[in-house]
Amino acid sequence: MKKIALAIAFLFAVSAAVFAQTKSASAKAPAFKWEKTTHDFAAIPQGKPVTAEFKFTNSGSAPLIISAAQGSCGCTVPDYSKEPIAPGKTGVVKATFNAAAVGPFTKTVTLTTNVGTAPVVLTIKGEVKSNATPAN
Repeated sequence: MKKIALAIAFLFAVSAAVFAQTKSASAKAPAFKWEKTTHDFAAIPQGKPVTAEFKFTNSGSAPLIISAAQGSCGCTVPDYSKEPIAPGKTGVVKATFNAAAVGPFTKTVTLTTNVGTAPVVLTIKGEVKSNATPAN
């Protein structure tokens, strides 16, 4: 009976220590607060690049770092805040789309950050309209 009571007390102490560490680790973590994560350009002219800005605030309590940004194809070029974003400060990620092909599009920019383990995915979409005038 003493062994069972000791085992239960030990398990309780270990689980309490694990929860205490998890809580304190997440208490000093960066966090995103996005104004938006999707931008709809609607109709845009063919051959004219367009840029969407995704603004965010670091709502956490540690510096936020974007270590990489990758467009879903060569037609989407990301640009982002390279310096750490202090808690309470803002940053921006820009996505420039080269509107070469006519038709609807949906493209993404994937961010690798120090916020959690999952990447952040930003989306741009719209429809490229032809500049050609119809023949009479």
